[in-house]
Amino acid sequence: MKSIKRTGIVLLLLFINYKCICQDTSKVEFKTFLAPSIQGNKGDEDPNRRLTIYLPPGYEKSKTRYPVIYFLHGFAIDDKDMFEWIGFKNLIDSAIKAGQLRPLILVMPNSMTKYYGSFYTNSSVAGNWADFIGKDAVEYMDKNYRTIPHRNSRGLAGHSMGGNGALKIAMLFADKFSAVYAMSPGALHLSEEFRLAHPSFKKVTEQKNMDSLRTAVPYFDFDKFPFFEMIYASLCRMYSPNINDPLLQADQPIKYIKDKMIVNTTVLKKWEANFPINMIDDHVEELKSLTALKIDWGRNEEFKHIPRTNMEFSKKLEALGIKHFAEEYIGDHGNMLDGFEGRIFTELLPFFEKYLSK
Repeated sequence: MKSIKRTGIVLLLLFINYKCICQDTSKVEFKTFLAPSIQGNKGDEDPNRRLTIYLPPGYEKSKTRYPVIYFLHGFAIDDKDMFEWIGFKNLIDSAIKAGQLRPLILVMPNSMTKYYGSFYTNSSVAGNWADFIGKDAVEYMDKNYRTIPHRNSRGLAGHSMGGNGALKIAMLFADKFSAVYAMSPGALHLSEEFRLAHPSFKKVTEQKNMDSLRTAVPYFDFDKFPFFEMIYASLCRMYSPNINDPLLQADQPIKYIKDKMIVNTTVLKKWEANFPINMIDDHVEELKSLTALKIDWGRNEEFKHIPRTNMEFSKKLEALGIKHFAEEYIGDHGNMLDGFEGRIFTELLPFFEKYLSK
């Protein structure tokens, strides 16, 4: 009889211990909300936007408030796909368990659009995507989760198009974010293969209707996906919107007459104003107010404009006395991001551990 009781007590304790362990595991939630900054747009973009949210171990049963990293995904990939590709849950769990990272929340907003990317820019046609991050996502998280609602406890990061967006939003919403990490930010300025004379840009100017080009190949089939065509179309809709244009609801900076490219300088000026490297001059004080700013890029980038424009961006910051970190590493656009040897784990998480207030 005593043996049976002892066995029962042991099983009960094991159950209680198992239950506690389960309650102490991290959690990933997917929340969709109506984003005011996208609502009412004229470009047929869905204002119901999803957030992929990592909650640390112990969140469910504690009353603790946590710092937050907002991570912006790249072009032609959404929040769920990037979260799974990088393996954020496993990486953050491991860093916390090893004592290398204090518990925090990570949020990845879904900024996928009809043309596969928002470039985190406000557009009179497609919606206000900078505001979606700097206002809507932050307000939703502060209202519905136990965040630390202060800029010193908010970090902003992103990769590729998301790196571009992190730099842009850092300038526009320096009152909301204190530490910023841009990974391989693309399209900072026209350079190298990212140029108006790109043959894919010409292909878009020749279209009578974008539907066949836009939907011809699934975006996840990167070998056949019209990547640069969609980049160009997206930038037009974000940088030079025009609701009366029948093709893109946007003005284009180029047109072709008998295979000769003609540049529309008025439209190009709108593009120039939206490139992050040209925004620096008007946002020097905002950039100087950041606790920390870092940019990195791969030496072996497939997109040749990225190393060049990232270096130009860094040199401009340096010339203006804006403190920052800039690093070129051995890698390409995406091969050094995921895994325990990737830069998310070895560089980005330690960066925010150091520079975010807890």
